[in-house]
Order: sequence, then structure tokens, then C-alpha cells
Amino acid sequence: MTVRDTLDEPRIIDTHAHQPTAEFLRDAGGEMMQDAANKFGTEMETWDYEAMIEEYHEQGIGKAIMLGWDAETNTGNPPVPNDYVAEIRDEYPDFFIGFGSVDPLKDDCVEEAIRCVEDLDLSGFKFQQIAQGFDPSDEEHTELFDTIEDLGVPVVFHGGNSTLGAGSPGGRGLKIKYGNPMLIDDVAAEHPDLQILIAHPAFPWEKEQLAICQQKGNVYMDFSGWLPKYIDDQVLHYAKTVLQDKVMFGTDYPMIRPERWFESFDEYFDAPDEVKRKLLWENAEEFLGL
Repeated sequence: MTVRDTLDEPRIIDTHAHQPTAEFLRDAGGEMMQDAANKFGTEMETWDYEAMIEEYHEQGIGKAIMLGWDAETNTGNPPVPNDYVAEIRDEYPDFFIGFGSVDPLKDDCVEEAIRCVEDLDLSGFKFQQIAQGFDPSDEEHTELFDTIEDLGVPVVFHGGNSTLGAGSPGGRGLKIKYGNPMLIDDVAAEHPDLQILIAHPAFPWEKEQLAICQQKGNVYMDFSGWLPKYIDDQVLHYAKTVLQDKVMFGTDYPMIRPERWFESFDEYFDAPDEVKRKLLWENAEEFLGL
């Protein structure tokens, strides 16, 4: 029996989910998303939200953060609009937690961040620095992070390498240096009231990520985008011990499906049930104020 089998109702929280629809996979993702699919032998299939929620409930997942996406300036691809994220959230309010996205290279990024929270009632923001082509530690973005800190909502930053553009000439021009979590450390230090979640075990900078999460009280990490069997042993060890209050469950749906992730988790994450409960939902509840 797993800790999931003890749940009376779906309670697990996925901190990192994308749309299983064309808005994300084909429109916003474009060629760089197709590169990732080709590299790892997956199909660019799409399906609806009813099917997604049914799949999640079968695995004991009761809520998921639905992430916006705007990397238009750097990639030329259209965004997943924040209004669309809010509409899906409103259609399934008991399941989705909506996080917006603003393109830091757009002149109206600060105004859009304010609109996301004050008008659309979105609960946070997602940044994918490699796709968006920006260094979050650069002082030109200070006003944006000052604003989000003042708005009192958390942010998700991408951590580590990215499969977007994988195998293509020049990686579609995407620069993986922007995925180094040390750039996020600057933001965390200068914005102590900003709650930060670093998405993914930040390969090849896992040790830097662990150090930041241990040293910065406002920084957390998740396991999204990786099956547990591929996660570095030191990361797994820290998640079971000194960082057990700072690591969260995430899939990177639809790239990784919950059932497959849990199969790997059950085999490779040997920890007491109290630690597993923290990782699967309790830490996320605390982070999100649920």
C-alpha cells in the first residue's frame, strides 16, 4: 500500500502542469516543442481538460497549478494568454490554480503582472528563462520582481537545462545558461518576501539548487519534468532529510503523466510516509496558502 492509497479523496497537488491542448503544445511550443517530442520519442497529441482531470483524480491528485506561457519576444511564438488560463481556472475552480506568465522583454510586463493579479485573480507567475531569453538577476527586471513581491503572490522559475529545441541546430537559439539557479539566488536575496519555487531538479546545477533551497528561506523546488529514477541521488537524499519541508511534487504534464511518475516514485523514493505526504501535498498547501 502506498501513501496515496490512504487518501479518502484526491488531495495531492501537482505544482507544474501545462495545457494538454493546442494552445500550449502547438501554438506556443512551435518547432522547439516538436524538437523535444522528437528527441524523446513522444507524440504531440492533444486532449481536453475533462480527460485530464479524470486522469488526475484516478491518481489521487485533487489540484494542479495551470501555468501560463509567454516567450513571444525571444521565440516569435504566440503566448498561452493569461485570460485563457483564467477562463480554464474559472471553468474548473476546484481543480486548477491559475499562474500567469509575463514576457520580461515586453514593455508592458509590469502592467500585465498587475492585471493578472488584480483583474484576473491569478495566483502566481511562471517564468521559463531559457525560452524567454532573459537573466532574472539583471537589474533591468528589478521593477517586475518588486511589483510581484508587492502583489504578494509566488513565482515559479525554470531550473536547469531544457528539452525545448533539443537536437536542433543551435538549439533554436535557446541559451541554457539562463536556467542556472544561481541567477535566481540573486532575486531571492533581493526580494525576501517573494516566495520562489524552482521547477525541476536543476540539471546540471543540482548542487547549486540544493544550496539555494537550504540557504534561502523563501526558495523551494519541485520534482517536475523528471521521473524519480533519473533524479540525482543527492537530490533524493536531501528531499528525504534536510529539505523535506521544501520539495514538492510536480509532473510537467502532459510531457510526464501522473501514473508513470508515481510508478517511478514508489520504486525509487524510499522514505517514511510522513515525508511522502509533505512532498505530495503538505508542502504545496503551505506554499500556496491553502
